[in-house]
Order: sequence, then structure tokens, then C-alpha cells
Amino acid sequence: MFGIYLKRELSRRKKAALVIAMGLALGIALVITVNSVSAGMTQAQDKVLKSLYGLGTDMTVTKAQAAPRTGSSQGPDFKFGARSSSKSTQSSDRVMTQGGQALKASLVDKVAAQKGVASAVGALSLNVTKVDGSFTQGKAQSSSGSGQQQGGPGGSGGSGQPQVQGGGADFNVASYSVAGVDVTDQALGPLATMKITSGKTFTSAQTDAKVAVVGKSYAKEKKYQVGSAFKISGTTYTVIGIATPDSGDSTTDVFLPLRQAQSLGDAKNQVTTIYVKATDSKQISTVKKTIQGNISGTTVTTSSDLASTVSGSLSTASDLAGSVGKWLSVTVLIAAFLVAALLTSSAVSRRVREFGTLKALGWPSRRVTRQVVGESMVNGLIGGGLGIALGLVAARTVTAISPKLRAELGSSAGGTGGGMGGPGGGGPGRQATGNTLEIALTAPVSPATIALAVGLAVAGGLIAGAMGGWRASRMRPADALRSVS
Repeated sequence: MFGIYLKRELSRRKKAALVIAMGLALGIALVITVNSVSAGMTQAQDKVLKSLYGLGTDMTVTKAQAAPRTGSSQGPDFKFGARSSSKSTQSSDRVMTQGGQALKASLVDKVAAQKGVASAVGALSLNVTKVDGSFTQGKAQSSSGSGQQQGGPGGSGGSGQPQVQGGGADFNVASYSVAGVDVTDQALGPLATMKITSGKTFTSAQTDAKVAVVGKSYAKEKKYQVGSAFKISGTTYTVIGIATPDSGDSTTDVFLPLRQAQSLGDAKNQVTTIYVKATDSKQISTVKKTIQGNISGTTVTTSSDLASTVSGSLSTASDLAGSVGKWLSVTVLIAAFLVAALLTSSAVSRRVREFGTLKALGWPSRRVTRQVVGESMVNGLIGGGLGIALGLVAARTVTAISPKLRAELGSSAGGTGGGMGGPGGGGPGRQATGNTLEIALTAPVSPATIALAVGLAVAGGLIAGAMGGWRASRMRPADALRSVS
């Protein structure tokens, strides 16, 4: 009886039911869209942080650069010996550590021994500034003017002073970044976010081998292939692999075994960054406090710390989706619930004769209330289905369009740091591009979001049914008789 009457009443009021369902559908669709876009923002931010950190890295340990001493020079210096030839080609590499003050390599084991730390590896960040070019020796020539040849009485005409003509210098200055990698554990550190697309990576036996893995963009710039050779400060290295970053652009151009990097940077048994993986991702803040308390003078940076340094359109869109979008969806959802409740209550008011007659026939108030709530629940479920469909379409549209978001990485990151530009690429320009990533936005819809939509649909139906049922339960059979004209 209940089902038959419910079906008949919904069929009689198709337009009213559709209006209520569409109001709920719009609110639910907006909630799904905002939640999906927010999830996409989170994934995009994770990609940015992985490019800084390394896959599986929970935190990094560094030490802030010491303030320069008075009178000391922090810039690179180059010295070229004098040669007798009129034209001489000169080349020199200046290798400097970057990314903070150097730490003792023994600290890696000390960090790994801390409570809550699953593993830790050290890495050394270097910047190689290369200067090459040539000097051209000028020639001294003497010349005398006609006015100078007229000597005074008792004097002779004097010759002109010798002048240097020609000569000069033509030098190219460029730099690139180098990362020293612990080849025995490459799951953490600079190479963790890189995929070898040509050749191979280091083996655990190549702890001090003169081999290198180069980034794809740098290899393309220098036309390096597997088997190519290049020199750094007179040492020849052979390219064994070309690496492509999992997302964005790598901030490192050349990867070397850690011992080789330490030898180049005159940093024996030293590292600039310690990459740390925690045993439990939920205890990262506790592990951070433990490391800072037991190892003084170090700076521990977590992924949440790095997230605050990410700016650009990604940060702006994330803030918009996280604050304005959620508040807007909540507001629209509340409005949809109120509209559904008011429309249901209004429909009950127009059914005075019907409910009064049912009560006169013996229907108790609870049965009338159940009838109204049942109709509202069906309207809510229909609205939920339509809302889920609209939300999925909106999320798929965002994913199909894949708008590009730019993320600018702050300088406080404790990773290997951005290189100052590869050879021939200029200095500051390369650093800017190395610290800017472009991420395609997606809008994934999770099962939790679908469950939330279903819950909202049921809640909307209950709210509307509760208000309408309360109104219907207060009607008396006499109301039906008074409504008869």
C-alpha cells in the first residue's frame, strides 16, 4: 500500500519533484566538483614537493650557511697564468658547494639512528662555474704627430709615446649544478624522482667511479648521449645514463657518485643535505623534533614546511579551492536544502484535503508523516543521482582541459637546490626556470566523494521530509472538510 501510494503521488507531481531534485542536484554537484578540484590541487602540490625532495622522502636535514667573515669574498675567483703566445685559449672550472653549510658525513648515521627514522642518506650539492675563452695580445706601436716634430730653438723634435693597439679578451661564463649521490641507496635523495630513459643508473660498486648520469634537458643542451665524455676541473667523466624527472623540470644537471662529488668540491667526508624517511608518516612532526633536539645546529625541513614556500598560480588556485570554493559549496548546499524543505512544506499545504481525508479514513499521524518523508527521500535520491552525474561530468571536463598551473619553489627548500644554469645557458635565467614547475591540473573523484554525495542526498531528503511531515502531522480531519468548497 505504501509503495503504490508513493509511486502514484510522485507521478502526479512530476514537476514539483523534479524542481526539488534539481535544486539538491546542483548543490551536490558543486560539492563534488570542489572536492575533486581540491584533491587535484593536493596531487599537484605533492608532485612539486616530490621534485624537491625525492620519492619517499619525509624530511631533509641541512645546516644554514654561515655568515661571511669581514673582508672575505664569497664570489668565485679565477686565475689564469700568463703565456707568451699572442693568442691563448684559457679554461677554468670553479666548483663550490651550495645548499647550505657542509655537514660531516658521520651525521648521516647519527640521523639514521634516531627514533622514528627508517633510513637516511647524504647528498652533496655543487655548483660548477665554467669560464673559457681567449686573450689576444695587443701590439705596441709608436707614433709621432707633425706638430710634435717641430722642435724649439736648441731642441729636437720628440717622438710620440708608444700606444697598444688591438688585443683584448673574449670569455664565456656559464654554470651548472652537480649532485653527489649515495649510489648504495638511490631510493632516497636527488635521483629518487628521476627515471632513467636511456642507459642505466649507478651500481652499488661505483662508489668512486668516474661516471655520470645527466638530466634530459641538460643532455639535450650539450648534445650528450650514453658514452659521451666531459670534463670537470680536469677530470673526465663518462655518461652512463640520461634521466628524466617524474614531474616538472629537474633542478640538477649532473649526478655523480658521492665520493667523486666530494673530491671535486674539496669536501671529503662531507654532505650538504641528509634525506630522511620516517617509519610512520603520521609521526613526521615528532621525528623532526627528535632530530632537532639530538643534533644541534641543523635545520629539519618537512613536506609541510616546503608547502608554504610554493607560490605561483598553483598556490593561488589551491587557496581559492580550499577557502572560497568550499564556503561557496556549503552555502549553495544549505540553500538547496532550505529550498527543498520549503517546497515540500508548500506542497503539503496544498494537500490539506488529501491528508485530512486520509486521517478521517483512519490513517494515524505517523503514517502520514512516513508518507511525506518517503516522497522526500525519493526526491533526494533522484537529486543525488543527478548531482553525482553532473559532478562527474564537471570533474571529467576539468581533467580533459587540464589547465596548466605554475609552481614557484621557495629558496628555503632543503633539497639539492637549483642550478645556476648550464654551460651556455646563462646564470640567473637557468636558476629561475629550474625553480619553476608547470603542473597539469586534474580533478579525481574518489569513492569517499561519491559516498559524501549520497549522504548529502539522504540528508537533504530527510530535512525536507521532516519539515513537510511535521506540517502534515498537525493537520486534522476537520481541515479537509473546511477546504471543501
